[in-house]
Amino acid sequence: MPFTLRLESIPRRQALARITRPALAAAALSLPMGARATGPALAADSAAWRTIESQARGQTVYFNAWAGSPAINAYIQWAAEQLASRYGLRLVHVKISDAAEMVQRVRNEKAATKAGGTVDLVWINGENFLAMKREGLLNGPFAEQLPSYAWVDTQGKPTTRMDFSEPVDGMEAPWGMAQLTFMVDSARVPQAPRSLAAWLAFAQAHPGRVTYPRPPDFHGTSWLKQMLLDLNSGAQRQALYQPLTAATLDTRTAALWRTLDGVHPHLWRKGRQFPLSAGAQRQMMADGELLWAITFNPNEAANEIAAGRLSASTISYQFDSGTLGNTHFLAIPFNTRAFAAAQVTANFLLGAQAQARKADIAVWGDPTVLAVDALPATQRAWFQAAAVPGQLRTSAPAIPEPHASWVDALEKEWARRYGG
Repeated sequence: MPFTLRLESIPRRQALARITRPALAAAALSLPMGARATGPALAADSAAWRTIESQARGQTVYFNAWAGSPAINAYIQWAAEQLASRYGLRLVHVKISDAAEMVQRVRNEKAATKAGGTVDLVWINGENFLAMKREGLLNGPFAEQLPSYAWVDTQGKPTTRMDFSEPVDGMEAPWGMAQLTFMVDSARVPQAPRSLAAWLAFAQAHPGRVTYPRPPDFHGTSWLKQMLLDLNSGAQRQALYQPLTAATLDTRTAALWRTLDGVHPHLWRKGRQFPLSAGAQRQMMADGELLWAITFNPNEAANEIAAGRLSASTISYQFDSGTLGNTHFLAIPFNTRAFAAAQVTANFLLGAQAQARKADIAVWGDPTVLAVDALPATQRAWFQAAAVPGQLRTSAPAIPEPHASWVDALEKEWARRYGG
């Protein structure tokens, strides 16, 4: 691609070990306590899977997915065209701004004993998955029986089976990887802040030029969780991976609120207002109003540089001690009208061709959940063809997300203190 990309040089991850079906079985035995494997993946040419594909023909899948990115919307449209031509099913992108809205809709349908729901597939993770799982709003387990699941890197990417410290139990299929990543323009910021302490000093040294998205925006809440993890260590940090209690909320968040009280007066608009999204924050950085921005896609800066929306001197980085990392998923509500077509759609989106296209920064740049080195040569070639020079490879540790029960409490307390 004809552009100069100044993403910081970060070593590649260790090569993934080849994963075979016996290895997948062994991985199941090493799952964290409380997690469980749900069974081996079906063969794509098995009678059972052919039956599901046959049932899917003519069905319509209403796919509820975030619609805040033109690139993601275009990718979903491509997938819809592929699914129509290959499997004779119709995929409709129901564009939502917050998955919590979808959760409430399904919850209302269950309360009304509505047999046929309005949602067939949803892009989800974290607290929304936890709510749907605990309230019996999901269909499954189905994920580990999908033929494409055989190539998921469950060992190298353990969050494919643990969603915000909650066992997935086959109730959602992994779709993509994410790790909290930061961006600065190196022409204006020669030395990026590589720790929370450095970020706090950076904000004080550049009053009005640093901020974070307003919670409950996903990225804003993620920044709160990143700070919370950095401000707690050892046994204190381990408490964040347990379901929330009133006692742990008070003791473990005290340092967070003290830190925010201290830094807010130095932020953009003195911490009285915040950008409504990470996209808005990124645009403010591109315009020169801010010096620092946040994303959960390690390849976003490369994508934005390629599109001409960020300066070629923009760099991406993570804190040296690590940043939040997670997997985002596809789930099927309990009252879907198109269970077969929803499974076929999830299997296609988990497949090597769709994953390779999604990983290409010219398309989306969303890191794959698959063990690429374990794929057959033909499928590995799809990833090689999609590779773009300068694509960021992260090596900073990926810190597991706190238990999903912390999210709502953090957002409510933040709003009480700083929401105005």
